[in-house]
Amino acid sequence: MARTGTFAVRKAARRHTGRVTTEHAGPQDASARSVIDRAFTILGTFQGGRVRQTLSEISRRTELPIATCHRIVQRLTEWGALERETEGRYRIGLRLWEVASLAPRAVGLQRLARPYMQDLYETTGYATHLAIREGRELISIERFQSPRRPARRPLVGNRYPMHATAIGQVLLAHAPEEIRAEVVEGDLEQFTPRTYTDRETLTRVLDDIRRSGYAVSDRQVDNIHVSVAAPVFGADATVIAAVSLALTEQDVDGKNMIHLVRLTATSISRALGAAGFGETP
Repeated sequence: MARTGTFAVRKAARRHTGRVTTEHAGPQDASARSVIDRAFTILGTFQGGRVRQTLSEISRRTELPIATCHRIVQRLTEWGALERETEGRYRIGLRLWEVASLAPRAVGLQRLARPYMQDLYETTGYATHLAIREGRELISIERFQSPRRPARRPLVGNRYPMHATAIGQVLLAHAPEEIRAEVVEGDLEQFTPRTYTDRETLTRVLDDIRRSGYAVSDRQVDNIHVSVAAPVFGADATVIAAVSLALTEQDVDGKNMIHLVRLTATSISRALGAAGFGETP
């Protein structure tokens, strides 16, 4: 199962790099930890949409010598954390996806959200996505997609910036003030001429999203797709996820799609025990 791979990798990396002390460790223990730290650093380079990488690219991003990188990548491949493709590029392996799928935060949410997402997908025929926020990025944790309408993104388990997509804008609009400020004041990558790169404009849009209860991203990631998203609330009335629908420009039926996405988000929120969701939006 392909679920929240990089989310689990990053959490595991923090556990191994942030809590281990070397005060009473011998040389063998320190060496083992060094290998583990490097392995997690290598796995961490696959986040942010970098699905496939060459050994040279991994070495450059980790700043590890190519020989060291090759040795650790080979061991990770043998274990199944990475897979080597025929052209020599590496990607996250199925065994790591299987381990990552045990992460409780995403699994419970996925399980509850899937039937409602499937209803939305079957009703509209368009790709349906579920994402959570981790730090300043969003993580895609579930999607339904028609083979007749393939979409390159988002890939389940990958991380993406929040400022350009409807699902990311919803999560950013409801993020803590310090996170929101960091993103708005940070590097707002421009994917198309329509991407929000002006800080005042983005701030105004985020305020509007909080008031309206939904977001629309019109060809801000590519020149074809329009996405509609709405927040999913947890039992404590905070936004814990967002659900979205990806359309093509010519297929947009604005009001109806917004209604269906908000209805889906409300149904998931109600299933999670969120208060105040007795009425259909």
